[in-house]
Amino acid sequence: MRALRTSATIVLAALLLVGCSNSERPSDAPATAVNAQARAVDVATEFSASDTAAITYKPDLVPLGSSVAVSSRSGGGSSTVTLTVTGLLPDHHYGAHAHTKPCGAAAADSGPHFQHEKDPVTPSVDPAFANPQNEIWLDLSTGGSGAASATSKVAWDFTDTAAPKSVVVHANHTSMEPGKAGTAGDRLACVNVGF
Repeated sequence: MRALRTSATIVLAALLLVGCSNSERPSDAPATAVNAQARAVDVATEFSASDTAAITYKPDLVPLGSSVAVSSRSGGGSSTVTLTVTGLLPDHHYGAHAHTKPCGAAAADSGPHFQHEKDPVTPSVDPAFANPQNEIWLDLSTGGSGAASATSKVAWDFTDTAAPKSVVVHANHTSMEPGKAGTAGDRLACVNVGF
């Protein structure tokens, strides 16, 4: 009888251990799945005249050696991108957006703005597509020190097949006016970001 009780106790203990370990797996599984899909990128560098990883096309407006940092977090149905600059012109308004292609020697090499829902018309100036919910807009207003930071948060994820490749700094804040939506003047500088 004593052997039977000992065996029953061992079996009960084993069942409880198996039950506990199984009950913990479901709560661990979603966190692992979300973490596996999350994307995090941090870039910090200085603008140069020739290195297309971070290039200035207009050194009078985005000086050589001015710094740029981009932080991107994407996953779980949203993406947040932060752009920080130092050493730009003081008390100036710049536009900035995520673009579809990497920076190149020519300002136009970075392609159009990255859009979650792509406008069938190019260039995209329709506010239904060229807006801060469908694109990554990071307009900056520098203070007296020439430093600024901007953050964009959108309700969609970057993926391996649908992600921007760069952030471009423009001459003006971004227009929201129909027929001009998304425009921000000349491309002044570009930084590659592996979103």
